[in-house]
Amino acid sequence: MPTSNKNASETPEHALGEFIRAHRERLSPQAVGLAPGPRRRTPGLRREEVAQLCGVSPTWYTWIEQGRPVSASADALARIAVALQLSRAERAYLFELAAQRDPAEPDPASQDAPAALLQTVGLIDAPAYVLDRQWNALRWNAPATDLFVGWLDGTHDRNLLTYTFTSPDARALIADWETRARRLAAEFRADSIRHLNDAPMRALIDNLSAASDAFARFWASQDVFEREGGERAFEHPSRGRVVFNQITFKPAHREDLKLVILVGSD
Repeated sequence: MPTSNKNASETPEHALGEFIRAHRERLSPQAVGLAPGPRRRTPGLRREEVAQLCGVSPTWYTWIEQGRPVSASADALARIAVALQLSRAERAYLFELAAQRDPAEPDPASQDAPAALLQTVGLIDAPAYVLDRQWNALRWNAPATDLFVGWLDGTHDRNLLTYTFTSPDARALIADWETRARRLAAEFRADSIRHLNDAPMRALIDNLSAASDAFARFWASQDVFEREGGERAFEHPSRGRVVFNQITFKPAHREDLKLVILVGSD
């Protein structure tokens, strides 16, 4: 009987199952109003408990976690998202893995203006840059060039993840590197699933996993976060410690593009 050359662990079904399983194991019985009970052999909720909360067959739910090629409707996925208490970013990631449209999301519109977005960067006095779907910098201004030593100056690789995880300059520049890098990997996971089958995206993830033990570890954690703002501290080689508040904008209906601005924290 012929067998497929494709590793089962690389299939979308397996990725969906791994994601659901990881979040089931993180959710305590108490969080959903269930008694912990004696001798729980599995961390978090049991599969049967999640199936009951979702109103689905335990067998069907088990097959989903096992990565079997079974049909998962948008309605069933929505019930799983609610049962597992997924965040907005995690819910969006779940639907992308299943190649389904979230019924709670509004219809997408067709207009966007990436050229205007790129032109905006030069009008900003604070450090600012635009990232594409792989988090390559498409455009940046002079303040960003001055701040991001080893990334937006010189002739370096312009990918933010490659810079963060493989450049010694990044480890020296980014305050609390471990925390920020972990968060960055989780944010990228939320974005990358939309284009996971793109060859450049797969190559980027594979290359980073091979080049950086930290990225491979953070990526395997299955953490998913929205890209958020907040305080960002840097240890600049000539200016010393500088602190900014990061703001990220996305053009309407273009989730793959981001305008990032670092406003001085005075």
